[in-house]
Amino acid sequence: MTDDQQPNIDKNVTMDNQVQKELELTTTEEIKRGIFSNYMIVNHSPEDFTLDFILISRTGGTLNSRVIVTPSHFKRMITVMADNLKKYEEKYGEIPERQI
Repeated sequence: MTDDQQPNIDKNVTMDNQVQKELELTTTEEIKRGIFSNYMIVNHSPEDFTLDFILISRTGGTLNSRVIVTPSHFKRMITVMADNLKKYEEKYGEIPERQI
């Protein structure tokens, strides 16, 4: 890949001095709209984690999306999600846990 084929990545420094990269993305309108999910199943092997996002309704369940990631990326995802959950609850209040 030549330099002119490289994705446009800008580096920013966050308040805690961590380097954060911004990646210019392209996508479709369908993906931009997103897909609602109210249930998730996680499976793993030594090489990857598989996240199945499901919509459960009165008529049954539909697998809406399957995302497969490396173990190290899965661990980073959990860290980022935990941080965002903490920030959300600090701003809007604690989310009550609900059993399905």
